[in-house]
Amino acid sequence: MDYDGNEHPVPNAPGYRFRAYPSVGSTNALAMETARAGDPGGLWIIGAEQTAGRARRGRAWTSEKGNFYASLLLIDPGPSERVGELPMVAAVALADAVEKACGVIGVVKLKWPNDLLIEGRKISGILLEALTLEEGRRAIVCGFGVNCAHHPDLGLYPAGDLAGFGFRVTPEMVFLRVANTISERLEAWSYPGGFAKIRTDWLHRAVGLGERINVRYPDREIAGVFLGLEMDGRLRLRLDNGEIDRISAGDVFFGE
Repeated sequence: MDYDGNEHPVPNAPGYRFRAYPSVGSTNALAMETARAGDPGGLWIIGAEQTAGRARRGRAWTSEKGNFYASLLLIDPGPSERVGELPMVAAVALADAVEKACGVIGVVKLKWPNDLLIEGRKISGILLEALTLEEGRRAIVCGFGVNCAHHPDLGLYPAGDLAGFGFRVTPEMVFLRVANTISERLEAWSYPGGFAKIRTDWLHRAVGLGERINVRYPDREIAGVFLGLEMDGRLRLRLDNGEIDRISAGDVFFGE
């Protein structure tokens, strides 16, 4: 892959393009800038490193060279009421891609909504951001980070990297596979009822189904039994009082 900042077609995903840079502040931020400049979407922004990488809730994402950092810009990928399904689409596509790169099926599990785990350790992060453009167009940026060669100390969760599990996977290997899997998953998702198969595939990899979990918000925490997903991707939680809560966002913890 040429990290020259020039635009190239993605070899195995017709209609998609990529720009790769030796260093960026944040691939998500650069993708947003590109959207504001009028890009039609279907563009990957890749950085060999990030100097200002971001995770959910504004947390920093350590982004040294050797890992995979990329963001996909989409313009109006689907109806606004279905945007909440995209974290699961991205997670299933990335899980597919990582397993193909590793050459092992079934090794990657998913923690709601879109964290990839191997042996209980987080090996990736996905950050989705939205921006309303002129004339009502909506830009969606899907940011991906995969720990290929090393991993940060996250504090909140145990973390790991593919090399530590014995998988020699380069960022280029991850990109070629995720560019293909997400184009396929987005195509399937775009049809009416297309989320049903993705939801099923997500649940097949899910960690913690039927178990007691804690869901943390910035200002509070709730606990209950993880019952699965609503048809729109929200987490279904049975609280201690027997009521069912349907959760759109939060940090999930197990065994606490």
